[in-house]
Amino acid sequence: MLRIRSLGRVPYREALDLQRSLARSSVEDYLLLLEHPHVYTLGVRGDPAHVLVDPATVGAELVRVDRGGDVTYHGPGQLVVYPVVTVPDEPGSGPRHVHRLEQVVIDALVELGLGGPSSGLGRRDGYPGVWMGVGSAAPRKIAAVGVRTFRTGDGRRRTTHGLALNVHCDLGMFGHIVPCGIQDLVVTSVAAEGLRVTMEEVAEAVVTCSTDVWGADGSEHQSVLVGPDRMVANGGGEHDDHKVGSAVPVPAPRLRRLRAAGVDVEHGVPVSARKPEWLRAPARMGDEYVSLGRTVRGLGLATVCEEAGCPNIFECWSAGTATFMVNGTRCTRACGFCQVDTRRPLPIDPGEPDRVAEAVARMQLAHAVVTCVARDDLPDGGASAIAGTVEAIRRRSPATAVEVLISDCKGDRRSLSRIFDARPDVLNHNVETVARLQRAVRPSAGYARSLAVLGRASEAGLTVKSGLMVGLGEREDEVVATLADLSSVGVAIATIGQYLRPTRRHLPVARWWSPEEFDRLAAAGRGVGLTHVVASPLTRSSYHAREAAEATAPPERAGTG
Repeated sequence: MLRIRSLGRVPYREALDLQRSLARSSVEDYLLLLEHPHVYTLGVRGDPAHVLVDPATVGAELVRVDRGGDVTYHGPGQLVVYPVVTVPDEPGSGPRHVHRLEQVVIDALVELGLGGPSSGLGRRDGYPGVWMGVGSAAPRKIAAVGVRTFRTGDGRRRTTHGLALNVHCDLGMFGHIVPCGIQDLVVTSVAAEGLRVTMEEVAEAVVTCSTDVWGADGSEHQSVLVGPDRMVANGGGEHDDHKVGSAVPVPAPRLRRLRAAGVDVEHGVPVSARKPEWLRAPARMGDEYVSLGRTVRGLGLATVCEEAGCPNIFECWSAGTATFMVNGTRCTRACGFCQVDTRRPLPIDPGEPDRVAEAVARMQLAHAVVTCVARDDLPDGGASAIAGTVEAIRRRSPATAVEVLISDCKGDRRSLSRIFDARPDVLNHNVETVARLQRAVRPSAGYARSLAVLGRASEAGLTVKSGLMVGLGEREDEVVATLADLSSVGVAIATIGQYLRPTRRHLPVARWWSPEEFDRLAAAGRGVGLTHVVASPLTRSSYHAREAAEATAPPERAGTG
């Protein structure tokens, strides 16, 4: 199965982390299509002297990478394609892979109408990539190719990196380097060659030709691409202050993004609709519930159970478990599904980690869960406080297993490493929804970034967990594809639950998923390689967290506490 992912604009390092995770953890082939912000990359044999200016002065960065080739440029208007595929483990597999990549570009350009007899479209001996004007006095490079192949622990040979096809990018950015280490190299683009096509049309042609090469066993395609043109085509506009069964309007931008993603917002579940029986959680306010509430409030702590209005609060608190929320109660993001406070955040409380540790000790928890609000206002995204909380719990209660549910810390490697180095027993980061709905549901986050964070956590040797909601307009096949992506980057535990609309200004519920459908999703998740899947209408990220952790824990920790 070839899994094709159109990911939009992704920072270079995040895309590299994602490739490495897929190459290491997945047994399936992937084709990643994306654009990068302005960046120059220098291959293992590249000459730094071929970078002619300080990249920062032209709004770019320089990244040294482990592919072949010299220096090249990536930026908006350039289609970058990364096939993460298995190739034969034999001599010459690398050059043959390069040849296939070149042929994909050539075939796609011919399909688009750029390969006429006078175009000179093709290869040049000794110069990898795809060229126009081959055989003429003025050859022009239209696509660069650079790859790396390596052997995985189970003996497979996998590929990373790939090709970059200039569609309508700023060719002036190549003037600040010696492209590919070739003096006097002339670089061109699809637009410069006189062909007017959109990025989507070029991507579609590349996908078609790539499927012919790597999709013999079938393929499926998921995309996060939602641009302004597509928004207009789907009827979005500033006038769309739609009420969706409510006297209080849903903010227009939220509805525009949903429409752009193909969701029928006019025919969702009305706010006044009665919930099905399977979505009604009984209230259990016994002694344990009251005692836990006193402990939390007495120590001046917050729980996501209360802040996010979790329907399982009575069950979990009555069982003596709660999910502590650190870094304050105010989030710097405004996701369309979440009711956490989004006012200006307050300063970090340095005593909070010790108070959480005190609560864990008082409650004698065998499994403690710590989550956080997103703190994009902080240089490290709040990573130090999360790690500090893990360390404080370990000092007070060394036998307690600690699970953290973190934000993406904007993908910053140093911040994430601070959390990973604290060695939580479970590292949870939620992807939240399927690829198509990412920009509608969590516009300040990114699908590729979340997968890269999860992959890096897996590479660090942690037990990795993620979760998503259903009921926002996704299809079942999209949910299964998302579960496959999670498994492919090393996630072991997944949670799936029904989205419940917190207020009338939040995203509408598209439909209720039945318990039988959740059972089917759980089976599908296990079928794509996830070790443990918790799926039910009322499942939330930390629901039955201890049981899930113990089901995937190494033998030395299973059953502790």
